[in-house]
Amino acid sequence: MRRREGDGCPVWGALQVVGDKWTMLIVRDLARGARRTTDILTRLHPISSRTLADRLRDMVRDSLIERRDLGGSPPHVEYVLTERGRRLMPLLEALRATGEALDCNACDDRLARQGSYCDFCPRRERPAHAPPPRRAATDDSIVLL
Repeated sequence: MRRREGDGCPVWGALQVVGDKWTMLIVRDLARGARRTTDILTRLHPISSRTLADRLRDMVRDSLIERRDLGGSPPHVEYVLTERGRRLMPLLEALRATGEALDCNACDDRLARQGSYCDFCPRRERPAHAPPPRRAATDDSIVLL
């Protein structure tokens, strides 16, 4: 863990670790288990791959997540929350509750837009009437040169 420069206040230090919006969204997506980089990238659209790679590197350095190199060809890498990273879960829950209280968005908005709740949502089990999750569109076309 890096020692943070600053005014010595724990709030300041915590904000330095949390960093930006992407950190807490990555924590949200790792809340239920390990994820590959491509899975995180898909879930966090519109994050760029460069921003994601930088944020993951910072989070590993801050001991919030662990990078697991599982080998293979192509290389198989997963990220998982560490015990220190799981300490952010109450903050994540507070942010979710605050977002709903401020009417920023609602879990039902996500269900309507993406066909599922986020992995962290307490409503994660899909109701029987909910449509199945939509898969990201893929381009299966072949380009001939």
